[in-house]
Amino acid sequence: MQTWERDTWPNLTWQDARVAAYLAEVRHIQGRLIGRMEVLGFKLREEAVLQTLTQDVVKTSEIEGEQLDVTQVRSSLARRLGIDIGALPPTDRNVEGIVEVMLDATRNYDAPLTAERLFGWHAALFPTGRSGMTRIRVGDWRDDSTGPMQVVSGPYGRERVHYTAPPAFWVAAEMEAFLAWFNAPISSDPVIKAALAHLWFMTIHPFEDGNGRIARAIADLALARSERSSQRFYSMSAQIRTERSAYYDQLEQTQKGDTDVTEWVLWFLACLDRAIRGADSVLAAVVAKAQFWERAAPMPLNERQIKVLNRLLDGFEGKMTTSKWATIAKCSQDSANRDIASLIELGLMRKGEAGGRSTNYELVP
Repeated sequence: MQTWERDTWPNLTWQDARVAAYLAEVRHIQGRLIGRMEVLGFKLREEAVLQTLTQDVVKTSEIEGEQLDVTQVRSSLARRLGIDIGALPPTDRNVEGIVEVMLDATRNYDAPLTAERLFGWHAALFPTGRSGMTRIRVGDWRDDSTGPMQVVSGPYGRERVHYTAPPAFWVAAEMEAFLAWFNAPISSDPVIKAALAHLWFMTIHPFEDGNGRIARAIADLALARSERSSQRFYSMSAQIRTERSAYYDQLEQTQKGDTDVTEWVLWFLACLDRAIRGADSVLAAVVAKAQFWERAAPMPLNERQIKVLNRLLDGFEGKMTTSKWATIAKCSQDSANRDIASLIELGLMRKGEAGGRSTNYELVP
């Protein structure tokens, strides 16, 4: 039996005695992080927000198996936030769509969450009206014309059904009840509301596709309300991506249980705790980048060098080679070699430990 089939649905409850201490700890570290960020200068805080949102957008898509170009995501966010990061590459429609959703959720957190707003988010995620090669119902609730909405895994013929959602003719009324609850004055801690909202929305599963990304955007909106701030300094989506297996296991167990969702709330709080603590790495990277450019400011660098150094400082994955340099900078191999040799001479880069065909280069901290 699914949770929504219980007589007590959608009256979700939790055990305060088990949740209270953990909630207090999470709220404490949440407040400490915001306090630490507020003492940073405007530029550093701006860079921290850009890095966090880039991570959020990329990872929320990765959870659904979609790989986005990090540079395009960062470019789209920077343009919309009015942050100068130099030349901005063109971005794909699917990148623009998820960026629109995440920014609307976090920057307009005080605006009511309505069906029309959710339809807009859904249409932004699927600008072509297709999910992959499949045409889907966009900007409207699902109609189950192709069968019941189910979460399924496994190869064809040996599928495993993890979850079956409420029938389509329930969805409009279910979403009306959900939205009325979400927009009502807070009766519990807003962080608890974020946990419940994510679960409740995923249980209704109102769209043909994109439910996970929209559920995480709703959670981000609720968390922004809990902080009274549109600036994001940690990524819940990135942490869920790291713990994807545990996330799906906990979601499945909860959706097949009763309406006491204490275990889900505890898991959500633990995941949020790890996400907030993980923001230290973002802060360290932002500070390191600022210090690097402070040191490099008086040095004679060309545009190609500045562009590739920024890619490295923003978390370039893998080893930097001359061929990768040439590709990123759109220059010849000879120019890439000269650029790197110049940076080594200036003390900004050094050769990695590997040699021969594996020769690579890294930043000098």
